[in-house]
Amino acid sequence: MNFLKNILSTLVALLLFSIVGILIVIGTIGALSEKQPVVVEANSILHLKLNKPISEQEVDNPFDKIGIFSGEESSIGLIKLKKAILNAETDDNIKGIYLELNYFMGGMSTLEEVRTALAHFKTSGKFIVAYSEYLTEGAYYLASVADAVYLNPEGELELNGLNANVTFYKGLFDKLGIEVQVFRVGDFKSAVEPFIRKDLSEENALQLSAMLNDLNNTMLSSISASRNIDLDTMKGISKSMEVRDASDALKLKLIDGLLYEDEVLAILEEKTATNDLTLITYGKYKDSFSTYKISKNEIAVIVADGDIVSGKGDAKSIGSEKFAKQIREAREDDDVKAIVMRINSPGGSYLASDVMWREISLAAKRKPVIASMSNYAASGGYYLAMACDTIVAQPNTITGSIGIFGMLFNLEGLLNDKLGITNDEVSTGDYSGMLTVSRGLTDAEKSIIQNSVERNYETFVAKAAQGRGMTVDEIKAIASGRVWTGNQAKQNGLVDILGSFDDAISIAAEKAGVTLDYKVKYYPEQKEFFERLLEDISGETSAKMLKTELGDLYPYFEKTKRLKDLRGVQARLPFELEIN
Repeated sequence: MNFLKNILSTLVALLLFSIVGILIVIGTIGALSEKQPVVVEANSILHLKLNKPISEQEVDNPFDKIGIFSGEESSIGLIKLKKAILNAETDDNIKGIYLELNYFMGGMSTLEEVRTALAHFKTSGKFIVAYSEYLTEGAYYLASVADAVYLNPEGELELNGLNANVTFYKGLFDKLGIEVQVFRVGDFKSAVEPFIRKDLSEENALQLSAMLNDLNNTMLSSISASRNIDLDTMKGISKSMEVRDASDALKLKLIDGLLYEDEVLAILEEKTATNDLTLITYGKYKDSFSTYKISKNEIAVIVADGDIVSGKGDAKSIGSEKFAKQIREAREDDDVKAIVMRINSPGGSYLASDVMWREISLAAKRKPVIASMSNYAASGGYYLAMACDTIVAQPNTITGSIGIFGMLFNLEGLLNDKLGITNDEVSTGDYSGMLTVSRGLTDAEKSIIQNSVERNYETFVAKAAQGRGMTVDEIKAIASGRVWTGNQAKQNGLVDILGSFDDAISIAAEKAGVTLDYKVKYYPEQKEFFERLLEDISGETSAKMLKTELGDLYPYFEKTKRLKDLRGVQARLPFELEIN
C-alpha cells in the first residue's frame, strides 16, 4: 500500500513540475516578446491604475495578464513607480497622468512618497486627473493631489478618520490553560499585551491615540491645501463623517464631479485635443525608458524590508547574516561612495538587530551612511537606523519603540488539565531545564531572564544615545518602548530630517562629494519571479488553500502562527497595527 502511495506521490510531483516547466517556457517567451522597445506615442497619457500592493521593490510576474500565480508576488515597486512619474515629467510625449484607484494597498509612508512624486509632477505644468468608483481614506488622500477628482455617481468616498484595531488572545489562552510569562522593560513596550490582557493598557491607548491623531492631522492638512478647504472644516468633515454618499462629497467640494468613466475619458480627450485617446499603462511605460547611468561613483541602497530574524532570512524578512554581509561588502567596495539603508521593518530579533548594527557602525566610520525610513522603522528597525549618520523619515513613518521584551509560554495547564499529558524531569544543574514550556518558571529563573532583558535594554539605550548624540537619560525619556510618528520623532530628536527616499539619496551624494556624478544601485539583487516561485511553491499553495478554508479568520491564524518567531529577546513594534 505504501509503495502505491509513493508511486502516486511521485507522479503528482512530476506532473506539477511539468506544468510549471511548461508555464516557465510560455512565460519566458512572453517576457521576451514584451521586452521589445516600448514606443510612447505623441499626446499620450500615463495611466496609473494602482490596483496592486505597493512594495519597496517589485518582481515582474509574466503570468499577470492570464491570472496565473498572481497574488503576493505581483506588486508595484515604489522605487520603479516613482521613477516612472519622474520620467513622465520631462517626457514630451506624456501630456498628463490619469490616476485610477479604489484602494491604496501600501503603508502610510509609501502613500506619502507617491503623493509627493505626483505633486512634483504637477510642477511641470502637466495635468493629473483622478477617477474612482470607490475611494478609501488613503486612496482619497492620494487622489486629492490631482487637478481634478471625479467619482462615479453611485460611488462612495470614505473620510471618517483613522482607527487602530488590536487583537487580544488572553481569553483564548485562559480557556486553553496557557500562561504567558513576560519579561520586558518600559511601560510602552506593549507587544506582549495581546497575550496578557483583554484590552489596551492606559499607556498603549495613549501612544496609539497620539500617533493616530498626528497621522490624521498630516493627511487632513495636505488635503486641505490641495482642495483649498479650510483645515478646521476638513477636520469637522472627517470627525462627523459628513460624507455619507457621493453627492455629499461633491457638495463639500472634496471632488470636482460625479461622472462615469466614459465621461472622464472624454475629458481626457479634450485635454489632449484628440479624438483618439492614447493611454499608456505603468507596466508598459516603465519599460520605455532607462535610468542606467555610467559612473564610477556608486550609492548603494540596501533595502531592509520585513521582520528582522537571525540567519539568512527569506524574501519577506531581513536575515542578519545576509544583510550584514551586504553592508560589509558595500563598506569594503571603493566604488561605493555612500550607503542608504532603506528600512521598512517593525523590528524582530534583538540579537539579529545588534549584529547588523555593528556592520552599519563600521561602515559609517568609512563612508556616509544615511537611513531612509519607509512605513515602519520601529524597535529593531530603529536599531538599524540609529547607527547611521543621518536619519530621514516621512511625517507619517512609524518609528521609535526603543525597548525590548521576551516571552515564554507555560503549557502545563493545557498539557495536564486539557490533554492529560504530564512531564517530569531530571537535571545536572539548578537551571538546566529553565527554558521549558512544560512547567512554569521558578522565581529564580524569572529573575535571570528579566535581568538579561534589562541588560539588553541598557545596551539598546546606550547605543541609541551614542548614535543620536544625546545622553542616556534623554533617550530614556523618549524610550520605554514608546512609538512615535516621523513628525514626533523629529521633534524629540530621534529623526534628523523629514523627507523622502529621494532626499536621502541627495544627502548621501552630497556628503560623499559626488552630487554631480553618481549612480544608484539596489541591494540585495531581486530574484527572478520563477526562482522565487519554485522556492515557495508548496508554501504558497498551502497558504492559498488555508485562505479559502478560513476566509475572514485567516489573518488571526497568521498572527497565531507567528508566535514561533518570538523566540529569544525581541526588539519589535509593540502592536499589530491595522489602520482603517
